[in-house]
Amino acid sequence: MSKMKAQTLVDKVADIAKNHKTLYVMGCFGAPLTGGNVTRYCNNHNYNKAADRTRMIKAAANQSPPVYGFDCVNLIKGVLWGWCGDPSRTYGGAAYPTKALLAAGTCPDVGADGMIKLCKDVSTTGWAAMLPGEAVWCSGHIGVYIGNGLAVECSPRWENKVQITAVAGCGKKAGYNTRTWTKHGKLPWVDYTGAVAGGDAGEVSKPTQPTESAQGPAVGAVVTFTGSRHYVSSGSTNPKSCKPGEARVTAVAKGARHPYHLIAVKGGTVYGWVDAADIAVEASAAIAKGSTVKVKTGAKTYTGGGLASFVYANTYTVLELSGDRAVIGQGKAVTAAVNIKDLTLVG
Repeated sequence: MSKMKAQTLVDKVADIAKNHKTLYVMGCFGAPLTGGNVTRYCNNHNYNKAADRTRMIKAAANQSPPVYGFDCVNLIKGVLWGWCGDPSRTYGGAAYPTKALLAAGTCPDVGADGMIKLCKDVSTTGWAAMLPGEAVWCSGHIGVYIGNGLAVECSPRWENKVQITAVAGCGKKAGYNTRTWTKHGKLPWVDYTGAVAGGDAGEVSKPTQPTESAQGPAVGAVVTFTGSRHYVSSGSTNPKSCKPGEARVTAVAKGARHPYHLIAVKGGTVYGWVDAADIAVEASAAIAKGSTVKVKTGAKTYTGGGLASFVYANTYTVLELSGDRAVIGQGKAVTAAVNIKDLTLVG
Protein backbone atom coordinates (compact mmCIF):
# COMPACT_ATOMS: atom_id res chain seq x y z
CA MET A 1 0.00 0.00 0.00
CA SER A 2 1.41 3.41 -0.96
CA LYS A 3 2.41 5.75 1.84
CA MET A 4 1.28 9.34 2.27
CA LYS A 5 4.00 11.90 1.53
CA ALA A 6 5.23 13.70 4.62
CA GLN A 7 4.48 17.10 3.10
CA THR A 8 0.94 15.99 2.29
CA LEU A 9 0.39 15.05 5.94
CA VAL A 10 1.84 18.40 7.03
CA ASP A 11 -0.34 20.33 4.59
CA LYS A 12 -3.48 18.49 5.63
CA VAL A 13 -3.13 18.88 9.40
CA ALA A 14 -2.07 22.52 9.05
CA ASP A 15 -5.08 23.19 6.80
CA ILE A 16 -7.40 21.68 9.40
CA ALA A 17 -5.87 23.88 12.11
CA LYS A 18 -6.09 27.05 10.03
CA ASN A 19 -9.17 26.69 7.86
CA HIS A 20 -11.70 24.44 9.58
CA LYS A 21 -13.79 24.84 12.70
CA THR A 22 -12.89 22.00 15.06
CA LEU A 23 -13.56 20.86 18.62
CA TYR A 24 -11.74 18.39 20.84
CA VAL A 25 -14.04 15.34 20.94
CA MET A 26 -12.66 12.12 22.42
CA GLY A 27 -12.78 9.17 20.03
CA CYS A 28 -13.73 11.26 17.00
CA PHE A 29 -11.67 11.14 13.79
CA GLY A 30 -13.10 14.06 11.86
CA ALA A 31 -16.86 13.59 11.96
CA PRO A 32 -18.90 16.73 11.29
CA LEU A 33 -20.90 17.49 14.42
CA THR A 34 -24.24 17.35 12.63
CA GLY A 35 -27.33 15.14 12.72
CA GLY A 36 -26.85 11.77 14.38
CA ASN A 37 -23.16 12.44 15.00
CA VAL A 38 -24.10 14.85 17.79
CA THR A 39 -25.82 12.15 19.84
CA ARG A 40 -23.17 9.59 18.88
CA TYR A 41 -20.29 11.65 20.25
CA CYS A 42 -22.12 12.83 23.35
CA ASN A 43 -22.35 9.17 24.33
CA ASN A 44 -19.36 7.34 22.80
CA HIS A 45 -16.92 7.94 25.68
CA ASN A 46 -17.13 8.82 29.37
CA TYR A 47 -15.01 11.91 28.71
CA ASN A 48 -17.64 13.25 26.31
CA LYS A 49 -20.47 12.33 28.70
CA ALA A 50 -19.20 14.87 31.25
CA ALA A 51 -21.68 17.74 31.43
CA ASP A 52 -19.26 20.44 30.23
CA ARG A 53 -18.09 18.38 27.25
CA THR A 54 -21.64 17.43 26.26
CA ARG A 55 -22.66 21.09 26.34
CA MET A 56 -19.69 21.99 24.14
CA ILE A 57 -20.55 19.32 21.59
CA LYS A 58 -24.18 20.41 21.49
CA ALA A 59 -23.18 24.07 21.20
CA ALA A 60 -21.03 23.17 18.19
CA ALA A 61 -23.79 21.12 16.57
CA ASN A 62 -25.38 21.66 13.17
CA GLN A 63 -23.45 24.76 12.17
CA SER A 64 -22.80 25.78 8.57
CA PRO A 65 -20.02 25.16 7.74
CA PRO A 66 -19.89 22.39 10.33
CA VAL A 67 -17.56 21.96 13.27
CA TYR A 68 -15.47 18.77 12.98
CA GLY A 69 -14.56 16.63 15.98
CA PHE A 70 -11.07 15.25 16.57
CA ASP A 71 -8.87 14.08 19.39
CA CYS A 72 -5.06 13.97 19.28
CA VAL A 73 -4.34 10.57 17.74
CA ASN A 74 -7.55 10.55 15.71
CA LEU A 75 -6.43 13.71 13.93
CA ILE A 76 -3.51 11.72 12.52
CA LYS A 77 -5.55 8.59 11.87
CA GLY A 78 -8.38 10.56 10.29
CA VAL A 79 -6.04 12.18 7.76
CA LEU A 80 -4.33 8.87 7.00
CA TRP A 81 -7.76 7.26 6.58
CA GLY A 82 -8.84 9.80 3.97
CA TRP A 83 -10.39 12.74 5.81
CA CYS A 84 -11.11 15.56 3.33
CA GLY A 85 -13.55 17.84 5.14
CA ASP A 86 -16.62 16.52 3.31
CA PRO A 87 -19.60 17.54 5.50
CA SER A 88 -21.93 15.15 3.68
CA ARG A 89 -19.99 12.09 4.84
CA THR A 90 -20.33 10.58 8.32
CA TYR A 91 -16.63 10.94 9.17
CA GLY A 92 -15.74 13.87 6.92
CA GLY A 93 -14.40 11.53 4.24
CA ALA A 94 -12.36 9.29 6.54
CA ALA A 95 -13.14 5.57 6.46
CA TYR A 96 -12.38 3.11 9.24
CA PRO A 97 -9.87 0.61 7.80
CA THR A 98 -11.05 -2.82 6.73
CA LYS A 99 -9.14 -6.00 7.55
CA ALA A 100 -7.85 -6.00 3.97
CA LEU A 101 -6.49 -2.47 4.32
CA LEU A 102 -4.88 -3.30 7.65
CA ALA A 103 -3.26 -6.36 6.10
CA ALA A 104 -1.98 -4.11 3.32
CA GLY A 105 -0.27 -1.85 5.85
CA THR A 106 -2.64 1.04 6.53
CA CYS A 107 -2.58 2.80 9.91
CA PRO A 108 -4.32 0.67 12.56
CA ASP A 109 -6.70 1.96 15.20
CA VAL A 110 -4.21 2.63 18.00
CA GLY A 111 -3.95 5.18 20.77
CA ALA A 112 -1.31 7.88 21.16
CA ASP A 113 1.00 5.67 23.22
CA GLY A 114 0.51 2.76 20.83
CA MET A 115 1.25 4.93 17.81
CA ILE A 116 4.63 6.15 19.06
CA LYS A 117 5.61 2.52 19.69
CA LEU A 118 5.04 1.81 15.98
CA CYS A 119 7.12 4.79 14.83
CA LYS A 120 10.63 4.42 13.41
CA ASP A 121 13.81 6.14 14.63
CA VAL A 122 12.13 7.25 17.85
CA SER A 123 14.31 9.63 19.86
CA THR A 124 14.20 11.86 22.91
CA THR A 125 16.81 14.23 21.43
CA GLY A 126 17.60 15.80 18.07
CA TRP A 127 14.58 18.09 18.00
CA ALA A 128 16.22 20.55 15.62
CA ALA A 129 16.85 17.71 13.17
CA MET A 130 13.23 16.53 13.02
CA LEU A 131 11.62 16.06 9.64
CA PRO A 132 8.26 17.69 8.93
CA GLY A 133 5.60 15.01 9.24
CA GLU A 134 7.22 13.25 12.20
CA ALA A 135 5.05 12.42 15.19
CA VAL A 136 5.76 14.29 18.41
CA TRP A 137 4.67 12.59 21.62
CA CYS A 138 4.32 12.86 25.37
CA SER A 139 2.51 10.42 27.61
CA GLY A 140 -1.08 10.02 26.39
CA HIS A 141 -0.79 12.70 23.72
CA ILE A 142 0.53 12.98 20.15
CA GLY A 143 0.84 15.56 17.36
CA VAL A 144 2.54 16.22 14.03
CA TYR A 145 5.66 18.34 13.51
CA ILE A 146 5.09 20.77 10.61
CA GLY A 147 8.46 22.53 10.52
CA ASN A 148 9.91 25.80 11.82
CA GLY A 149 9.64 24.59 15.41
CA LEU A 150 5.85 24.18 15.18
CA ALA A 151 3.46 21.26 15.55
CA VAL A 152 -0.22 20.64 14.98
CA GLU A 153 -2.07 18.99 17.84
CA CYS A 154 -5.66 18.53 18.95
CA SER A 155 -6.06 19.19 22.65
CA PRO A 156 -8.67 20.40 25.15
CA ARG A 157 -5.89 22.60 26.52
CA TRP A 158 -5.58 26.21 25.32
CA GLU A 159 -7.92 26.43 22.32
CA ASN A 160 -9.87 23.19 22.83
CA LYS A 161 -9.43 22.23 19.18
CA VAL A 162 -6.92 21.43 16.42
CA GLN A 163 -4.25 24.10 16.88
CA ILE A 164 -0.69 25.06 15.99
CA THR A 165 1.75 25.15 18.90
CA ALA A 166 5.48 25.59 19.47
CA VAL A 167 7.69 22.57 20.17
CA ALA A 168 9.62 23.25 23.39
CA GLY A 169 12.60 21.21 22.18
CA CYS A 170 13.01 23.66 19.30
CA GLY A 171 12.59 26.76 21.46
CA LYS A 172 9.65 29.01 22.26
CA LYS A 173 7.89 30.91 19.47
CA ALA A 174 6.35 34.34 20.03
CA GLY A 175 2.58 34.15 19.73
CA TYR A 176 2.30 30.38 20.23
CA ASN A 177 1.55 28.20 23.20
CA THR A 178 4.44 25.81 23.89
CA ARG A 179 4.17 22.06 24.40
CA THR A 180 6.98 19.99 25.93
CA TRP A 181 7.05 16.74 23.96
CA THR A 182 9.31 13.91 25.15
CA LYS A 183 9.76 11.79 22.00
CA HIS A 184 9.54 12.12 18.24
CA GLY A 185 9.64 9.55 15.46
CA LYS A 186 8.72 8.72 11.88
CA LEU A 187 5.23 7.40 11.24
CA PRO A 188 5.51 4.08 9.34
CA TRP A 189 2.62 5.00 7.02
CA VAL A 190 4.34 8.17 5.82
CA ASP A 191 7.04 8.59 3.15
CA TYR A 192 9.75 11.01 4.30
CA THR A 193 11.70 10.94 1.02
CA GLY A 194 12.81 14.48 0.22
CA ALA A 195 11.81 15.89 3.61
CA VAL A 196 14.31 18.42 4.97
CA ALA A 197 15.31 18.59 8.63
CA GLY A 198 13.75 21.56 10.39
CA GLY A 199 11.48 22.06 7.42
CA ASP A 200 9.26 24.90 6.40
CA ALA A 201 5.79 25.24 7.82
CA GLY A 202 4.87 27.61 5.01
CA GLU A 203 2.54 30.54 5.58
CA VAL A 204 1.42 30.05 9.16
CA SER A 205 -0.20 33.12 10.64
CA LYS A 206 0.73 33.64 14.26
CA PRO A 207 -2.23 33.58 16.64
CA THR A 208 -2.33 36.09 19.42
CA GLN A 209 -1.08 34.44 22.59
CA PRO A 210 -4.02 33.35 24.74
CA THR A 211 -3.73 34.82 28.19
CA GLU A 212 -5.71 35.07 31.37
CA SER A 213 -6.25 38.52 32.78
CA ALA A 214 -7.55 39.87 36.04
CA GLN A 215 -9.04 42.72 33.97
CA GLY A 216 -11.53 40.45 32.22
CA PRO A 217 -12.93 36.94 32.20
CA ALA A 218 -10.29 34.22 32.39
CA VAL A 219 -10.24 30.94 30.50
CA GLY A 220 -12.84 28.65 32.06
CA ALA A 221 -15.14 31.45 33.22
CA VAL A 222 -18.84 31.19 32.35
CA VAL A 223 -20.14 34.54 31.09
CA THR A 224 -23.29 35.93 29.51
CA PHE A 225 -22.84 36.55 25.79
CA THR A 226 -25.15 39.41 24.75
CA GLY A 227 -24.14 39.81 21.11
CA SER A 228 -25.31 38.27 17.85
CA ARG A 229 -22.02 37.82 15.94
CA HIS A 230 -18.98 35.58 16.32
CA TYR A 231 -15.81 35.14 14.25
CA VAL A 232 -13.58 32.26 13.15
CA SER A 233 -10.44 34.04 14.40
CA SER A 234 -9.59 36.81 16.85
CA GLY A 235 -8.67 39.14 13.98
CA SER A 236 -11.39 38.25 11.47
CA THR A 237 -13.50 40.92 9.77
CA ASN A 238 -16.19 38.50 8.56
CA PRO A 239 -18.81 37.90 11.26
CA LYS A 240 -21.30 35.04 11.39
CA SER A 241 -24.65 35.17 13.14
CA CYS A 242 -25.27 33.43 16.46
CA LYS A 243 -27.63 33.62 19.41
CA PRO A 244 -26.83 35.07 22.86
CA GLY A 245 -26.77 33.06 26.07
CA GLU A 246 -24.43 31.64 28.69
CA ALA A 247 -21.03 30.61 27.33
CA ARG A 248 -17.65 29.41 28.56
CA VAL A 249 -14.44 31.31 27.80
CA THR A 250 -12.05 28.84 26.14
CA ALA A 251 -9.29 31.24 25.04
CA VAL A 252 -8.27 34.87 25.50
CA ALA A 253 -6.30 36.88 22.92
CA LYS A 254 -5.20 40.02 24.73
CA GLY A 255 -5.35 43.12 22.53
CA ALA A 256 -7.05 41.37 19.62
CA ARG A 257 -10.00 42.73 17.65
CA HIS A 258 -12.23 39.99 19.11
CA PRO A 259 -10.40 38.98 22.30
CA TYR A 260 -12.56 36.17 23.71
CA HIS A 261 -13.30 32.72 22.32
CA LEU A 262 -16.63 31.42 23.62
CA ILE A 263 -18.50 28.13 23.40
CA ALA A 264 -22.19 28.23 24.34
CA VAL A 265 -23.26 26.24 27.39
CA LYS A 266 -26.89 27.35 27.79
CA GLY A 267 -29.47 29.14 25.68
CA GLY A 268 -27.22 30.28 22.84
CA THR A 269 -25.27 29.17 19.79
CA VAL A 270 -22.02 31.14 20.04
CA TYR A 271 -18.93 29.18 19.02
CA GLY A 272 -16.10 31.53 18.09
CA TRP A 273 -14.27 34.76 18.86
CA VAL A 274 -16.35 37.70 20.08
CA ASP A 275 -16.03 41.36 21.05
CA ALA A 276 -15.38 42.30 24.67
CA ALA A 277 -18.40 44.62 24.56
CA ASP A 278 -20.65 41.61 23.92
CA ILE A 279 -19.75 39.90 27.21
CA ALA A 280 -21.45 40.58 30.52
CA VAL A 281 -19.02 39.57 33.26
CA GLU A 282 -19.77 38.88 36.90
CA ALA A 283 -17.10 40.00 39.34
CA SER A 284 -16.18 36.37 39.96
CA ALA A 285 -15.01 36.04 36.36
CA ALA A 286 -12.24 38.57 37.04
CA ILE A 287 -10.93 36.66 40.04
CA ALA A 288 -7.62 34.95 39.37
CA LYS A 289 -4.88 33.23 41.36
CA GLY A 290 -3.35 35.87 43.62
CA SER A 291 -6.48 38.04 43.78
CA THR A 292 -7.49 39.56 47.12
CA VAL A 293 -11.04 38.53 47.99
CA LYS A 294 -13.70 38.38 50.69
CA VAL A 295 -16.17 35.55 51.24
CA LYS A 296 -19.85 36.43 50.87
CA THR A 297 -21.82 36.19 54.11
CA GLY A 298 -23.56 32.84 54.40
CA ALA A 299 -21.38 31.09 51.82
CA LYS A 300 -20.46 27.44 52.35
CA THR A 301 -17.30 25.49 51.61
CA TYR A 302 -16.98 24.06 48.10
CA THR A 303 -18.40 20.74 49.30
CA GLY A 304 -21.28 22.36 51.23
CA GLY A 305 -19.80 22.52 54.72
CA GLY A 306 -20.16 25.41 57.13
CA LEU A 307 -17.64 28.23 57.64
CA ALA A 308 -16.72 29.95 60.89
CA SER A 309 -18.31 33.39 61.30
CA PHE A 310 -14.94 35.17 61.33
CA VAL A 311 -14.25 33.97 57.78
CA TYR A 312 -16.76 36.47 56.38
CA ALA A 313 -15.02 39.43 58.03
CA ASN A 314 -11.49 38.84 56.75
CA THR A 315 -9.74 39.26 53.41
CA TYR A 316 -7.92 36.38 51.72
CA THR A 317 -5.64 35.58 48.82
CA VAL A 318 -6.70 33.11 46.14
CA LEU A 319 -4.02 30.41 46.42
CA GLU A 320 -5.38 27.99 43.82
CA LEU A 321 -8.06 28.21 41.14
CA SER A 322 -9.52 25.30 39.20
CA GLY A 323 -12.75 25.93 37.29
CA ASP A 324 -15.25 27.24 39.86
CA ARG A 325 -13.23 25.93 42.85
CA ALA A 326 -11.07 28.50 44.64
CA VAL A 327 -8.70 27.74 47.51
CA ILE A 328 -8.29 30.81 49.72
CA GLY A 329 -5.94 31.55 52.57
CA GLN A 330 -3.70 34.04 54.33
CA GLY A 331 -0.02 33.84 53.58
CA LYS A 332 0.64 30.18 52.81
CA ALA A 333 -2.00 28.93 55.26
CA VAL A 334 -5.13 27.52 53.61
CA THR A 335 -8.45 28.70 55.06
CA ALA A 336 -10.97 26.90 52.85
CA ALA A 337 -11.99 25.83 49.38
CA VAL A 338 -15.08 27.68 48.15
CA ASN A 339 -17.04 28.28 44.98
CA ILE A 340 -15.70 31.28 43.09
CA LYS A 341 -19.22 32.74 42.86
CA ASP A 342 -19.14 33.13 46.65
CA LEU A 343 -16.14 35.48 46.51
CA THR A 344 -16.02 39.26 46.14
CA LEU A 345 -12.98 40.89 44.56
CA VAL A 346 -11.33 43.44 46.84
CA GLY A 347 -9.47 46.42 45.38
